[in-house]
Amino acid sequence: MESYYRELMGFLNARLGNRQVAEDVAHDAFVRVLERPSAPPIEQPRAFLYRTALNLVIDDHRRNQLRQSEPLEALDQQEHCFSPSPQASLDQGQRLEMLQRALAELPRLCRESFLLRKLEGLSHVQIAEHLGISRSLVEKHIVNAMKHCRVRLRQWEAQ
Repeated sequence: MESYYRELMGFLNARLGNRQVAEDVAHDAFVRVLERPSAPPIEQPRAFLYRTALNLVIDDHRRNQLRQSEPLEALDQQEHCFSPSPQASLDQGQRLEMLQRALAELPRLCRESFLLRKLEGLSHVQIAEHLGISRSLVEKHIVNAMKHCRVRLRQWEAQ
């Protein structure tokens, strides 16, 4: 799967015209594919990854269309309806704690690459410059961090 990352980035960047958005979509697509149950196996992983990425672009476009056509007051009222219950807040707190534990298990550069991307919103090039490593290594670190966190969260949630 990781071998498709650059190719997918080029495709999404050309289609979307925004490298930052393309990176976000690529990451989300990888997460979706990696979080997919392993059975049945994916017969054409490249095509599946591209279809997942395109579906994310379409979904985002639809959400943006809805936001543009709906008055802000309606969206504000809906937000009150979706406030999490105390149990849901507890579950989110537990998941956040598990995520922090999983990140703490990662090597420093892998963890920092992931956090700089997801929390600070830095591009791969900016992260590479900041950490003094190559862009391709940053990409590998981020994908590996996502995989590791996904696996650990599943393990801990199963217990």
